[in-house]
Amino acid sequence: QVQLVESGGGLVQAGESLRLSCAASGSFSSITNMGWYRQAPGKQRELVAVITKGGITNYADSVKGRFTISRDFAKNTVYLQMNSLKVEDTAVYYCNADDENRRWSLVGKYWGQGTQVTVSS
Repeated sequence: QVQLVESGGGLVQAGESLRLSCAASGSFSSITNMGWYRQAPGKQRELVAVITKGGITNYADSVKGRFTISRDFAKNTVYLQMNSLKVEDTAVYYCNADDENRRWSLVGKYWGQGTQVTVSS
């Protein structure tokens, strides 16, 4: 099993930045894909960004150019640097990870508890 713990959420004004982190722990051989999803009230959970074991990144069009996903392989930690935040970025952000070799677009089997990001105008 893998446990994921997110941190870094908070309340900011539009145009400001936040950095989310997610640390994986537990019993596993190797984390493969790691990513971030978000869910706003009344909306479906959506993929924000994902980074593969090989370091390949993919982003939702809505955050491309503003958000950057990265990972520290030694620490089994993934980060999401969020710049130029917009009100529409407001959501609960969830860390997601897998320990099997899957395509990047497939949802990993492990979830964090979520961290709230609120962007005010």
